Amino acid sequence: QVQLVESGGGLVQPGGSLRLSCVASGRIFKIDEMGWYRQAPGKQRELVARLTAGGTTGYADSVKGRFTISGDNAKTTLYLQMNSLKPEDTAVYYCNLIGVGSWWGQGTQVTVSS
Repeated sequence: QVQLVESGGGLVQPGGSLRLSCVASGRIFKIDEMGWYRQAPGKQRELVARLTAGGTTGYADSVKGRFTISGDNAKTTLYLQMNSLKPEDTAVYYCNLIGVGSWWGQGTQVTVSS
């Protein structure tokens, strides 16, 4: 089994920043891709940013230029630096790992409000 634990969410004012972390552990035989998704109330879960094993990144149009995805060299921790946050970024953010299977973390709440 693979466990993913997210942290770093919270309440922040518009224009502020947060850094999310996702720690992966367990029987990780390979990692093809890791990513951050989010789900706002009443909406479908959507991709925010992705990082492939080869280092390629991809972002949703709504976060390009504001969010940055990165990982540590051991590939056990995934980060999402979020700058210039907007109220529409409010959601539960989930970490995803794709390897021999697909695993999800429990999510961390991000609320952007004045």
